[in-house]
Amino acid sequence: MSKSRGLFDEQFRLEKLSTKQDPLERLKGHIDFEYFRKPLETGLRSSTDSSKGGRPAYDVILMFKILILQRYYNVSDDGIEYAILDRLSFMRFLGLGIHDAVPDAKTIWLFRDTLTRLKLVEKLFKYLDAQLDKDGIIVHKGKLIDASIVEVPISRNGRQDNDDLKSGSIPAAWQKPENKHKLRQKDTDAKWTRKNNQNFFGYKNHIKADVKTKLITGYKVTSANVADGTVVEGLLDKKEDGRQRLYGDCAYRSKTLDQIYRQKKIINQINEQGYNNKKITAAQEKQNTRKSRIRVRIEHIFGFMANSMNRKFLKYRSFSRNEIGIGLMNLTYNLFRLIQLNVELKK
Repeated sequence: MSKSRGLFDEQFRLEKLSTKQDPLERLKGHIDFEYFRKPLETGLRSSTDSSKGGRPAYDVILMFKILILQRYYNVSDDGIEYAILDRLSFMRFLGLGIHDAVPDAKTIWLFRDTLTRLKLVEKLFKYLDAQLDKDGIIVHKGKLIDASIVEVPISRNGRQDNDDLKSGSIPAAWQKPENKHKLRQKDTDAKWTRKNNQNFFGYKNHIKADVKTKLITGYKVTSANVADGTVVEGLLDKKEDGRQRLYGDCAYRSKTLDQIYRQKKIINQINEQGYNNKKITAAQEKQNTRKSRIRVRIEHIFGFMANSMNRKFLKYRSFSRNEIGIGLMNLTYNLFRLIQLNVELKK
């Protein structure tokens, strides 16, 4: 039965959402987003021309929190604008009242595009990682490495166009002035790959994670056809130098990679791989089983992204924009992982 609206109806509805374990309320309680204000404002200052007039910009923390919402729920710019207008839980998370102005889809796109151009998301990720390292939350008792495919909209091209793209060149017909709008709708950076007898079109999210906390401590983004083992050296840094264990599947084992692990004095816990003419021994198979009990922890990360964040698909159409989307995905995962670890991040 419908009733007339009361003075405290909104408050009662929010209290009911709280009893349902609203994940955004928990995130807001654990993470003080003011922590990100300094690096955001410092990075954005170079792109702001104060001499120009116009309406004052929205607060950078509000806009950043909108991008976190967008990646957690994996919705479009138009979709997140509608959801903020529609959902009380979103408004509470953002600190907006029913009468406050909400950034439109174009404003959200422009803010994310500015972060893309300035490569600010990677800097924010490293900023958070440095703080977690300083606070002793990341203990460096071992690292996990793996990669996951992130799909993007498929480009339907002719055979010659696909051959040109595979060779690293853009088809000549697409570069004609009359086809400029067509080119904007094509992702010339994404590539096809095959996994478990299925074809995928998109990019790869190569991550390095802490064994104990399952926090992501580093990442690289590549096209989907790039072999996992080729990015290992770029993922490892000085924090891995020394007697630290490294876990991964057999894609991260080769003579070249084994040499890199030895040079860095890393304890190699990468799974052994058999070949047609030389199968792994029973002892190696037993060791693989032991290693996999630890290595599988990285699948929990990808599982959270797939199930809670619907991260298996992004709708951007260039490497730079997908790189920022995947970076925000990894950063968002870490923020929610801190809730699971019962760790608070305060300014």
